[in-house]
Amino acid sequence: MQTGFKDHIELSIKMQQSINSNIANHYAIIPKVVNENSFEFYIDESRQNDINVIEQELKLLLNKEVSLDPLDSNILNRTLSIYYRKQDSNKSTSVNYSNNFLENLIFEAKNIGASDIHIEIFDDEARVRLRIDGKLIEKNHIKKENYLELVNQIKIKSNLDITEKRLPQDGRIEYDDFDIRVSILPTHHGEKVVMRILGRDASQLDINDLGFDDDGLLNYLEAVKQANGIVLISGPTGSGKTTTLYATLKTLNNINRNIVTVEDPIEYTLKGINQVQLKENIGLTFTSALRSFLRQDPDIIMLGEIRDAETAQMAIRASLTGHLVLSTIHTNSATGTIARLIDMNIPSFLIAETINISVAQRLLRLLCPHCKTETEFDPKDLPMSFEAKVLPKKQFEPKGCEHCYFTGYKGRRAIYEILPISSEVANAIKENTLEEQDFTKDQKLSDKAFNLFINGLTSLEEVYPILINS
Repeated sequence: MQTGFKDHIELSIKMQQSINSNIANHYAIIPKVVNENSFEFYIDESRQNDINVIEQELKLLLNKEVSLDPLDSNILNRTLSIYYRKQDSNKSTSVNYSNNFLENLIFEAKNIGASDIHIEIFDDEARVRLRIDGKLIEKNHIKKENYLELVNQIKIKSNLDITEKRLPQDGRIEYDDFDIRVSILPTHHGEKVVMRILGRDASQLDINDLGFDDDGLLNYLEAVKQANGIVLISGPTGSGKTTTLYATLKTLNNINRNIVTVEDPIEYTLKGINQVQLKENIGLTFTSALRSFLRQDPDIIMLGEIRDAETAQMAIRASLTGHLVLSTIHTNSATGTIARLIDMNIPSFLIAETINISVAQRLLRLLCPHCKTETEFDPKDLPMSFEAKVLPKKQFEPKGCEHCYFTGYKGRRAIYEILPISSEVANAIKENTLEEQDFTKDQKLSDKAFNLFINGLTSLEEVYPILINS
């Protein structure tokens, strides 16, 4: 154990795993010394009068000798919040916890808001990491001899071949109110597992709450309410593109429209929409599904992603025959999407005629409103490539408190760069002069990110990667 910070105790993974979150929070304790036959814990100084009773309870519970040392309440509570997150009592699950490590891990990850579980093995040990608000944190270490058993449990639950260890495999674990998408990849020391936690219900998504400004939302709704054309949303993995598409589908969904989707994976379900899971191993690709969709009399088609020229050409064809097509694409900006389609050998005049709107988006972590701290702003901290129109005198930085698990951040917000395809923009696309003209003036991702920063909603470190690419 080390005390590397004045405001909390640093715990190694071994120390963290000596007790679980429920015990730590119930008794307000953290490990101090862990031996084979005994435990020494720090306990909240406010519970000094109960030390004898708690020691006896812990001896029975842990079947080891236990001693307790009082510790400052602020230090202990901060350490608890960092290493032993409380589960959200408002989030119930329909499957009870068992003593199984895998089940406990999955439900704990879901309850604390993790999006992914990474299980990976190295030369001498294995570890578990959780992605929370876009960042990976280390959760557990696993003995190497137990790793194979854990991977096999995951394979059995997701209906995968436990004898296949040479090739990647993809599967799915289904629960009553959420699903797990499983990806297994052979690595040098063994198989790495990534489990993506997928929410099932999109009924709570509201397009008004995503992060569009007023003008941007009006432009976007005008584009998606057209009878035909293509709406493209771009951004890197994990930038919220799929969430934007589902919120859009919820807005468009009514009894008079036939809406079909092909997705990989199906992350939410929407009543009244026909959703298809991509299965490339049997030939069900985005392109083949789109061909079938055109025979299903659809009004609106959602493609999870445009990955290649063939899919792009099919999307163009669908829009030209009177369908509205929604999809995502991996580019860095709204104008970059047009350039990507041209690189796929889609004729410029077809792009100009069929694209309704191009949107780029990112997700930024928001500073915790309970603990963010104000400091002086130094313009020299900005990237040299970014030219700010207005410079603030102050800035806010993350600190950390119980409300944000001492990360300094709480929640995320999407920012959008929007390029409606007006007649002027369409002409620029046809003449291949789009990138020479600034059609997204004051609407760039860098401007949106910097506005969040100067308004005190996020930190410079969070927006810096976007500003540097402006």
